This record gives sequence, C-alpha cells and structure tokens, in this order.
Amino acid sequence: MVGKKSGRALLREEGLQRTDNNLDLTTWPQVDMINQKNYYTSVTLPDLLIVPRIPNPPQRCRLGPFTSFFRTRSITVRWHGAAERRVGQEEALQDFLKRDDQILALRLQNEENRNRMTKAARDRDRALAQSGQNGLLVTDVDMEMDDDVPAEDEASSEAAGSKVIVIHPGSQNLRLGLASDALPKTVPMVIARKWQESESEEDGSEPRPKRLKLDDGIPVEQEKLFGEEFASHYFALSSELKVHMRNNKRRVLPNQRELCVNYNKRTPPDTISEHNDPLRIDWTELPPSPKDAPAFFTGQAALRIPEKSRPRYKLFWPLRYGGLNERDYASRNLFYQDYFLIIEEAIKNQLGLTRKKDWGQYDCVIVIPDLYERTVVATILHTMLRDFGFNRVCFIQESLAATFGAGYSISCIVDVGAQKTSICCVEEGMCVENSRVNLKYGGADVTETFVKTLLFDSFPYADINLKRRHDLLLAEELKSKFCTLNEAD
Repeated sequence: MVGKKSGRALLREEGLQRTDNNLDLTTWPQVDMINQKNYYTSVTLPDLLIVPRIPNPPQRCRLGPFTSFFRTRSITVRWHGAAERRVGQEEALQDFLKRDDQILALRLQNEENRNRMTKAARDRDRALAQSGQNGLLVTDVDMEMDDDVPAEDEASSEAAGSKVIVIHPGSQNLRLGLASDALPKTVPMVIARKWQESESEEDGSEPRPKRLKLDDGIPVEQEKLFGEEFASHYFALSSELKVHMRNNKRRVLPNQRELCVNYNKRTPPDTISEHNDPLRIDWTELPPSPKDAPAFFTGQAALRIPEKSRPRYKLFWPLRYGGLNERDYASRNLFYQDYFLIIEEAIKNQLGLTRKKDWGQYDCVIVIPDLYERTVVATILHTMLRDFGFNRVCFIQESLAATFGAGYSISCIVDVGAQKTSICCVEEGMCVENSRVNLKYGGADVTETFVKTLLFDSFPYADINLKRRHDLLLAEELKSKFCTLNEAD
C-alpha cells in the first residue's frame, strides 16, 4: 500500500515548490533617503571600537560620545574582549525627539538647573574657604553645609514644568493647567453679564433649532418640522446606514424608526418637582436684592444661572469659529476685557493662584490657532507681561503643539472643535503655510443636528431650546452618551 504523500512532496514532484536561492530581489543599488533623522540623530557608544562593513576596512577608530551617523546602513561593534554584534540603522538612527536633550525647552531647563547647582557648589567652596581663614573647624562647616544640601537637592528635583502655566483658549472651552499636570483643567469659555434680557428672550424668543409654523402659529407635523429638504436628507442617510450595516453583517430592524416614533408619541413627558429630582441642577445662587448681585459670572457658574433670574444675565462667548466674536461684541475693547477676565478667574479658581503678585514666578505658554491675527497676539502678549505679570510668555500654534506632544516630526493635524475644524500639515517643526484650512463647522453643529433628529422622531421634550442654558447642557450630555461612530453600538 502506497502511503499518502504530503503536500510539500507533491509540489516538489510537480516542480512548483518555492525555493530560496538567497538572491536579492533586484540588482539595482538601494540608496537610503537622507531625511531629518539622518542629520539630527546621535548615538552614545562609549568605549567601543567601530569597524565599517566595507571591503578593506580602514584603520579602526574610537567613537566619541557625540558622534553622528549620517548614511550608515550597518556597522560592526566590537566590545573589548566581547563578540561582534551588528547595530542596524533602525537601532542607531531612529531616536528623533526621544531624548530630553533634543527638545529646546527641556535643554534650557537642564542647563539652568546645572548652572544653579554649579553656583551652589561654588558658594559652598567659598564658605569653606572663609571658615578656614576664620579658624572654624572643618567638621562644623561640613555639618552646617550638609544641612543646606537637602534643600538644594529638593529645588533641583522640582518637577519639570511646575512653574509653567499652559493656556489653550477655545470657542467653547478653555483648557489650562501647569505643564507638569497629567490633564488640564477645562472651563467653559463664557462670561455672564447683567443685561436687559437673557439670550433666550432675544429675537422674539425664537428657539434653536428653528421650527416651521403655520400662519396661525400652530406647529406643523413632525416630518415637516424642519422643511422638506431636511426630511429628504434624513431618509436618504437612514437608508444608506441600513445598507451599510447589512453589508457589514449588522442586525437591522426593518421598522425601527416606526417603533421609536410610536413609543415617543405614547410616552408623554413627566414634570418632576425640584425636591423630588435626584438629578437636579445646582443653580448659581443670587442674592435676594438685585442691587447686590455680582456684575459677572465666569465658567461653569455662568451656565448655571437661572433663565428667569433677577437681574437678568446674558452669556457672552468671546471666541467664535476660533477667532474674535465680532457678532456679539461692538468693539474689540469689550472683547479683550471679557477674554482676559475669563482667563484671570480661571487661573485664580482652578490653579489656586489667588494673588497676582505670585504670578511673576511663573512662565506662560499660550496655544494660539494655526491661522491667527498678529494684532490679537501682540495684545495678548502685552497684557500677559504687563497686567498679569508673568515672567516669560511663549506662543505656540495648535498643530505644532500637537506634534510635539505626540513626538512626530511630520504629520497632518485635524482638530475638530466646537465651532470649527482646522487642518494643518507640520513638517520639521513648522506649519506649512499653504496647508492651513479653517472649516466653519464642528461639535456644536453635530449637537444641533442631533437635536433636530430627536425632534423629527417625536422627542417627548418638544420644547427643547439650545438658547436656554440648561437645555444646552442637556443636549451636550445626550450627545456624549448616545452619539457614536461605532456600528456595534
């Protein structure tokens, strides 16, 4: 009985077996590209003997601690009395922006610490010399100086960035914190000032999103609430989503929208009294007398002011689409006043720096948009140095800060914000000028579209109005909980 042949034996008999003759794929010489990594990368290999991998190698040379490799594909490293090992290009060259001495800010900080330690050592030597001339015992001086050593070591071991405040203003949120913090503090970039009427009472109390009404003021049907164009887009996107999910083997109910609409129509909204509401909002408390009310509120406290408060407060957002909010401010002086007031209150409340005279000990890094106005940056610099009293001020563009934080030398940054989406290409620490794009839509448009779809499907809370503060917070919470791009969810 003939045994069954293996697949490899059959392939060998038929001449189809794959063989490896250890030949290169091509005889064309492979030339390595000279990029940024080749120029600015160094490797430290102390006490090594290097022999280049070329025929008839030259005389051996000792490699210093700061030798740079430019176009070396591979080298043979011989330790004293040890076997050979190969150091490839990936191991020797790909450490760009992986060390602290390759970053200017950290290098300057290390030099400053080194100079401080050198000065402290000289002061100790000078004190020892003077004490020897005065006839004091050396042991006593050593004991006195040893008492000062822990304090100096503690100062030198201070966390890097603990004296640097990073400020990143946005259209909706202000993020700030110390450079040594793991995560920044997030504060709404808004200020509430005393006004004749709130923002929800302006323009004839027209809600947002805007609904269509009949001539007698009666709302139209749900499917015609936002016009025929929105309805056509809604049904087209819904059908495309069903087809896409079926192609990806996802379960789709055939009448899922009808089930949702019927359930919403059968479920009327319930009004819960405030003392029985476990999720009630902690409103900002106002004094009984309107004359004693503060002139302004900033941050989260501004969003918690009741709509029918006495006196009325109106919300002002200094930034719009990543730039100046020219629609709500009549002059730039009013804009700068609110802009710096929000930042000042955030530094005092979030960072605990309540006294301005202590701000001179801190440096400030301000993250600005990729497309910025020179006059605005100059005004911010002047105010930060003169009024805020910071020691030093630095500006960095958003895309450039993102690449430094991620450790990339070349990248394309897409920043989706609340009101704008910016795109910028970064190469070798510079923003490519012609690649900067600012699109006027972002997360706020997603929130408004999400609310439109809810109302289109007979959302029980039909009076939702994004101009009202508590409704805006509710819509943002629902979006963060239920909106997703994952088909499995």
